[in-house]
Amino acid sequence: MNKKSLFVVGVAIVLPIMSVAQTPAVEDFPTLIKRLQAEKPKFAQRQQALLAERYDLADRPAKETSMSRGKPVQDGIRVKLPSGMTWEKLAALSPEEVKAKQLWPAGFLPLPHPHHEAGGMIFPEFLIEETKKQNDRDLTRFDLDFDLPDHFLPDFPAAIYLTTRPDLGDVSQGKLVTHANFNELFKDILNPKQLEGLRMLLTPFPQQQFNATEDRRSLKASQGVACFDCHANGHTNAATHTVGDIRPNEHRHRIDTPSLRGVNVQRLFGSQRALKTVEDFTEFEQRAAYFDGIPADAARKGTNVLERGSQVHFMAEFQALLDFPPAPKLDVFGKLNPAKASGSEMRGQNVFFGKGQCATCHTPPYYTDNLMHNLRAERFFKTVTINGRKASADGPIKTFPLRGIKDSPPYLHDDRLLTLDDTVEFFNLVLELKLNEQEKKDLVAFMRVL
Repeated sequence: MNKKSLFVVGVAIVLPIMSVAQTPAVEDFPTLIKRLQAEKPKFAQRQQALLAERYDLADRPAKETSMSRGKPVQDGIRVKLPSGMTWEKLAALSPEEVKAKQLWPAGFLPLPHPHHEAGGMIFPEFLIEETKKQNDRDLTRFDLDFDLPDHFLPDFPAAIYLTTRPDLGDVSQGKLVTHANFNELFKDILNPKQLEGLRMLLTPFPQQQFNATEDRRSLKASQGVACFDCHANGHTNAATHTVGDIRPNEHRHRIDTPSLRGVNVQRLFGSQRALKTVEDFTEFEQRAAYFDGIPADAARKGTNVLERGSQVHFMAEFQALLDFPPAPKLDVFGKLNPAKASGSEMRGQNVFFGKGQCATCHTPPYYTDNLMHNLRAERFFKTVTINGRKASADGPIKTFPLRGIKDSPPYLHDDRLLTLDDTVEFFNLVLELKLNEQEKKDLVAFMRVL
């Protein structure tokens, strides 16, 4: 290393001089693409191996049960048990025994992002292809792909029901709503302010992985991501991300994209953020969550600061029109009409409001108490790091509505539960309910008609 002397008030200070060759190099975009694409198969294989280890991923639809637009609902428990264990044996053990013997099912641990160390927004292939077709926008990431099989994901495109026009039923006409068709579909059933709010929800804005800088994960410079890229048709397509407000990275949750149906009856927004209005959440997403909670990235990549009165308000006004799907077996109080329900569904309702304790948090008619609760699932397992995600305490999580729940797989705040059957088994253990086999089946039957 070359050196030179610098005299400061009579004292000689020897400073190193780095040659050009020694200067740390900044990775250019073609080099970044080449490196990340070379790494992509390794991380994809790692995630698929984890899913296969945790779950039965077979396409096994339930008989006579489908989502609003006809996609089959997946049937059965998909979480795999430890060797030699049964659900009945596991439920008989105390949390301390399950933890000490390391018997907690791997599928009940937090589910990592498809590449947890990298994080960021990632979309299922069917959304990517339809968006390309309609708007010539590419939401493909060159460094990773979505991980869960399509048969575990929601209807696509999802049905759209409006609180203002329940007589119309599904107003989507079977189409994914985009800039290319929203005016044609909605100009006669929305007022001008609501229509403008919908336009804004369909407008892509720069985001951490999708932007015009060379620090992006799209091959071409991108306009960004729209609200309805994740909340397709005001519902969900199971697009995922990592939460922006937790550090260090290994503790960050994978995020399940919740449905926007029933936003008008909700009082908390964000799985853990507890934002008090949908306007607050909309503004928060643009200012912070879109850029991983890093203001410097937002300034550099093109943050879009929405105007509260003429943009955020209009967007929220449209979101408030999104209704739950029809539930013909429920009465006006949100409970089953005995004349329309099956015996299993009626028994399931009794479990829901009784032994199952589900209604403690999920109160009718919309099946949410608009509060947050801490399940303390960490009582059952030792802290462990899986594919870059540290499985430890989740903390308090918002009570999401159960109305229309069969339309919104996978479940829990991080997608770890693939079916409603898995969800029942999870809560049977966490809440120490001791439900028998028939009670669990009946509970699933009831939730499928909500």
